[in-house]
Amino acid sequence: MAILFSSATAYAQLNLPQPSPAATVEQTVGITTVKVVYHRPSVNGRTVWGQLVPYNEPWRAGANENTTVTFSSDVKVGGKPLKAGTYGLHMIPTQREWTIAFSNMSVAWGSFTYDPKEDAVRTTVTPRAESTSEERLSYGFDDVTDTKATLVLRWEKLAVPVPIEVDTPKVVMASVRAELRGNAGFRQDTLTQAARYWLRNGGNLDEALKFTDTALQRGGGFQSRMVRAQILEKKGNAREAEAERKKAQDIATENDLNQTAYGLLGDKKVDDAIKLFVTITQRFPDSWNAHDSLGEALALKGDKPGALAAYNKALTLTKDPAQRKRIEAAIAKLK
Repeated sequence: MAILFSSATAYAQLNLPQPSPAATVEQTVGITTVKVVYHRPSVNGRTVWGQLVPYNEPWRAGANENTTVTFSSDVKVGGKPLKAGTYGLHMIPTQREWTIAFSNMSVAWGSFTYDPKEDAVRTTVTPRAESTSEERLSYGFDDVTDTKATLVLRWEKLAVPVPIEVDTPKVVMASVRAELRGNAGFRQDTLTQAARYWLRNGGNLDEALKFTDTALQRGGGFQSRMVRAQILEKKGNAREAEAERKKAQDIATENDLNQTAYGLLGDKKVDDAIKLFVTITQRFPDSWNAHDSLGEALALKGDKPGALAAYNKALTLTKDPAQRKRIEAAIAKLK
């Protein structure tokens, strides 16, 4: 009896290891996600550059179908603007500079049908030699900050860097505005958070002020008023800013004031921090922590006598053995 096979059975594919396995790498820059999907060919004893990958011809920057790069927000690549979206990545190598192309066509097989007319952006980069060899092609991210990263292709002994920049404050502000249309817009803490971000990252100060006004309407307290004072001060309204700070301090807890003072230290405003730490010791004279924090700030400024006096006062107030040991060590260090 003859055995018949359907065409579907004849062309069925088994799930076997691929010569160039699939890979994905992803990096967050600020709140922007950059994702690369690619396949990883191996060197396998071959001469890669100029032979396996010819010079002066478009290359898929990987194996099999298009290598793709997805940006969740607008970015710049090589200093050139590129909209959020998914792009086919192609490279045109030479012995010196390489052309990097982000194509609007992202579902092609390799670079066989690559058309430069479909490019969204082209930029030029200079590869660098590596001391170690990468057997399988890889992508990774170097020099990552809140606003930039370098996408790097590594294969054999070559690294190809592609600089990516993100206007993170702009991206964040657009995202936060959308979030504030929902439940976040009815909470004093998230409104205050938004106002603080605007203040620190060049946002519209009038908009930030409205956030604090709404936060106060929603029950905001010390933090909302302190951010509002900072915004008023930045707008040049020193008198109203001082009045707002007074309102804030009148309702502040010790922890509120302590966190604010340490924030000033973090911003390298040591004198302002010391002034506030002194206020805290006056309002909470029996708090060992208040005097301990003042001692830390005075030591940072280089005022050894003042720091020793504050630390010794803290030592008389605390009964915690671990804190006593730590404060005694701080005192010994100053002597």
